[in-house]
Amino acid sequence: MAPDHPTLPPVRLPSDAELARDALAAPLLTRAVRLARWAGPETRVGAGGELVEEQLPAAAEALGLAGDEDGEAYASEAWRVAVDTGLVEIHDPDDADDADDADDADDADEADSAEDAGGAEGAGHEGPGGDGGEEAGTVTVGENLGLLTAGSPQDVLAVWLDGFEAVFSDAAAPYIDDLDALVGPDGEIDFEALDWDPEGEAEFLEGVLGNLYLLTVSEGGAGEGPVPLPALAASMVVPDDMSEPTDDVLEQVSDAMMRLDEQFRILEPIGLVEYQPVDEALMVEEGEQGAESAAPFDDEDVSRYGMVRLTPLGLYGVRARMLEAGLTAPAVGELAGKGAEVLLDGLAHYPQAAARAETAGWLAARDAATAARELLAAARGADAGAPLRRLHVQQALSLVGPDAEPAVREVLDDRELGGLARVWLAERGATDIPAPPEAMIFWLAVDTIAAHLDADGDLEELQDLIEGLTGRHGGFFDEVWRVDHPATADVLDAMGRLHRDKPSAKEARKAAFKARSRG
Repeated sequence: MAPDHPTLPPVRLPSDAELARDALAAPLLTRAVRLARWAGPETRVGAGGELVEEQLPAAAEALGLAGDEDGEAYASEAWRVAVDTGLVEIHDPDDADDADDADDADDADEADSAEDAGGAEGAGHEGPGGDGGEEAGTVTVGENLGLLTAGSPQDVLAVWLDGFEAVFSDAAAPYIDDLDALVGPDGEIDFEALDWDPEGEAEFLEGVLGNLYLLTVSEGGAGEGPVPLPALAASMVVPDDMSEPTDDVLEQVSDAMMRLDEQFRILEPIGLVEYQPVDEALMVEEGEQGAESAAPFDDEDVSRYGMVRLTPLGLYGVRARMLEAGLTAPAVGELAGKGAEVLLDGLAHYPQAAARAETAGWLAARDAATAARELLAAARGADAGAPLRRLHVQQALSLVGPDAEPAVREVLDDRELGGLARVWLAERGATDIPAPPEAMIFWLAVDTIAAHLDADGDLEELQDLIEGLTGRHGGFFDEVWRVDHPATADVLDAMGRLHRDKPSAKEARKAAFKARSRG
């Protein structure tokens, strides 16, 4: 689903209990529950399990919408959700008939006689549907209705996810004024006549929700704020390498906005999004001006073109679909019960704020000394990911208290960990810190730069780090090329590219050549 990212940024979600409360408060699920409690054996449904037309006024009244011109439509929508989520169950009368086949055979002659006696009067009789249509069966309370009151938060969320899936299907479907006109002789809908690609429409909506999710969870993105509908539509239409959209592309963006406006109106009642629709007056204004003179977007009042944000429940729901589709969509807090190795691997490309929150949750479940020992043990290694692991360990140790000091002192003689251990102790004003060997200083410098290169952080901060390290050590490049670190040559290459002092950059390139020649 959606954005082409191997690993999406981590999302911060409320607890399952809070999400479950949000799910139970979603207007559409609330209505579905009320109809499930209202329904009974006398409730008449059609062949697809839908309420027959004659039942809709009573259903709307049960929802307190008898005076609303859209009350019956809301009732029909809520009933579909009740069926799809298992709040009610439809029992096919054929099931009962199969069980009574033997009795029916015995009574066949009597039934034929009765039919003959009925004559024309019997021929005009309508079924329980009242309109001559096919009766689907009887309605009973579904097992899932009890889960909403007596089940766990996870049970509630599972029911809500079923409701989201049903509403997603509705949102991806076209609006049809005359469905009968599109039904072919075989009883199937003629999709070619409808000019509708079900899979393509579902993929479009999946992509939209995926982009909205990414805009919400990315560092520097929308966060908890709303996203303008034009920007969301453009993310689906405008090619990444197009600097200035053409008139044709702008028209496609406008068409996408209209599709999204309708789809978000459908998705909002299930609690997925908060949506401010496109201002209808704006459409009138642009229609009066004509397509050529109408500006595609008014930057001064972009909210008139629609604003949308995923709710916390919406983030939960979209993430669930992503996980089902096989994407890696982490959530802050899910590593708290894992080992230090899993934590450090998971943090590899977390944004700084999310990494800090995840680490704090992990540390909260352990005492300081135990946590420090686990982290330091997991930080060792000469593999490509080891420098970044050690950087995350250094950042994690900044969150632990003084009780970790014995564990940190245990690694002072370790070539890979002794440098960061000294940094931690010095930052806390510890005494009796042994001076590091010169080789350890240079090894730590290479390791630190390698970690920041892997972290893909701010370029200017990296340049400041490089220049700070080289400035503190006279003859830095005369010595550093000898460091026995797997990343030495690559680090020196990067320093040659990034150092803002040209003579120093040249020295770095010469040192990189020496490091490779030494190997």
